[in-house]
Amino acid sequence: MHLSDFDFDLPDDLIATRPVKPRSAARLLVAEGDSFHDAHVRDLTTWLRPGDRLILNDTRVIPARLFGQRHRHGEAGETVAKIEVTLLEPRPGGLWSALIKPLKKLRDGETIVFSDDLSAVLQGREEGQGLLSFNLTGPDFDAALAQAGAMPLPPYIAARRPADAQDKEDYQTVWAKRAGAVAAPTASLHFDEPLLKALAEMGVQFTHVTLHVGAGTFLPVKVDDVTTHRMHAEWGEVSTTAAAEIAATKAAGGRIIPVGTTALRLIETAARATGGIAPFAGDTDIFIYPGFTFHVTDALMTNFHLPKSTLMMLVSALMGQDRIRRIYAHAVAERYRFFSYGDASLLIPPR
Repeated sequence: MHLSDFDFDLPDDLIATRPVKPRSAARLLVAEGDSFHDAHVRDLTTWLRPGDRLILNDTRVIPARLFGQRHRHGEAGETVAKIEVTLLEPRPGGLWSALIKPLKKLRDGETIVFSDDLSAVLQGREEGQGLLSFNLTGPDFDAALAQAGAMPLPPYIAARRPADAQDKEDYQTVWAKRAGAVAAPTASLHFDEPLLKALAEMGVQFTHVTLHVGAGTFLPVKVDDVTTHRMHAEWGEVSTTAAAEIAATKAAGGRIIPVGTTALRLIETAARATGGIAPFAGDTDIFIYPGFTFHVTDALMTNFHLPKSTLMMLVSALMGQDRIRRIYAHAVAERYRFFSYGDASLLIPPR
């Protein structure tokens, strides 16, 4: 299974840099087996059934991109270097791992000043990343980060425009609750309160789980034999209540439909040990590619993904490689918008 098996040609002008408004006005490509239907996200009430259960990732994206300065005093006077930081994940002892550009401009023990309230000291480095300790913790840190930080937009958006205040709303789901992600579960960005209300009224049910999406989601696959790729671990939780809700829906004959690949990876992790859904809390590095056996997932709502990415491998595992090629060819031909701020698909594999 080669990396080139998951490649396709994507015109640059199909990469979305802003979401449509309202959220549910985004287009939706429904792939039901070999049948394709062009719709909109607001039409989910047509395609879902009473008794279906949507699995929603309630992670909250933190404004993890920070721009600061390092001041150094020497015989020639003060030198200043601009430093860009992207927080990756909290570490034991109050540290944060972070991508730091340029890391070589910093010495261990030096301070980066981001605002009047927020600064950090480089405590060490590992595997090309920095380990930072901040001057604030808890709610004080959260408040200062909210003021000083910018949303960590994916590289393919950040290369086209800087993050701004609008992204703090746009790049967050309406049900975001548990802070810790540095990337949004983007399929969930299509839901607004009117759509959630309409789905609930027709008998669709919702279960919240948490997977803190890491920056590893954007890292390219660098091996030709994709089966040798190693995923970065991300922390997730399926609560006892969530597992019970999913099990009850399965028992009643309802469909389990994760909204986004993050929710799918998490529930399949929670079912990996026994083949049935169970409570789970911890790190997951599950890698789903063709040949994977799905234990819980009956369908998936997801955005359109990067060529040669692990997410292309995941949707190929669910729908079949040839079918996914046809789905993506249709999406390109019909000019669907791609990636994080783009349109969505509802993938329903054949029974």
